[in-house]
Amino acid sequence: MTAVPASAPGSGIDRTSPVPLYFQIAQQLTSAIDGGALPAGSRLESEVELAERIGVSRPTIRQAIDRLIEQGVVVRRRGIGTVVVPQRIRRPLQLSSLYDDLLAAGRRPTTTVMTVTTIPADSVVAHALGLSRGAGVQFLERLRSADGVPLSLMRNYLPAGLVELEPPGLEARGLYAVLRSAGIQPQVAEQTLGARAATPAEARLLDGPRGLTVLTMDRTAFDASGRAIEYGSHCYRADRYTFEMRLVVR
Repeated sequence: MTAVPASAPGSGIDRTSPVPLYFQIAQQLTSAIDGGALPAGSRLESEVELAERIGVSRPTIRQAIDRLIEQGVVVRRRGIGTVVVPQRIRRPLQLSSLYDDLLAAGRRPTTTVMTVTTIPADSVVAHALGLSRGAGVQFLERLRSADGVPLSLMRNYLPAGLVELEPPGLEARGLYAVLRSAGIQPQVAEQTLGARAATPAEARLLDGPRGLTVLTMDRTAFDASGRAIEYGSHCYRADRYTFEMRLVVR
């Protein structure tokens, strides 16, 4: 991995501006990353090299890079340096599938279907779907990636017999698209968000380190008649994914 000189970032800082130099440098580096001049996986110049080229002190460069680290734009890796990380997926809180949201954001979603089977519902799944414990439910487990980078591990449960699920269809589009094509339309959902440490198996599938932090989403979707049609329990790499919501005063 070679360092990518930040030829544009830092060259146009305004030393007469009331905006701190470190903040200006951080903004220019962020713009270079967002614009593709510093792609994911590239290594920034060292603090010494940046300081010398821009003509500022090393502590100023360190402040700028610390700001980027706080924003999740870059990470420091021992023996390597400061590396640009893949851009975090920002997903609005609405009743939609991750597959559709990734397409809308201009990303390339891919899905690996690991399990499609029928199992007896445990107490959690039975309660979510309004079924008796032990009732048959369709269970599917999928790994969703964006631009080839693992992003989410999704486990979904549907009442048995609701819709026919096959791996090719689930790999080609999202679950909600499969439901809609069968005339089943999710209308409303109950959703809970959280965060936890990934299990060793989850961290391995998501290509992360042991102790990886994941965001979690548990959702039960209902059709227009109020029938529960799907319960999902998903986890997402917290360093690559975030939820967005808009709050208003009532």
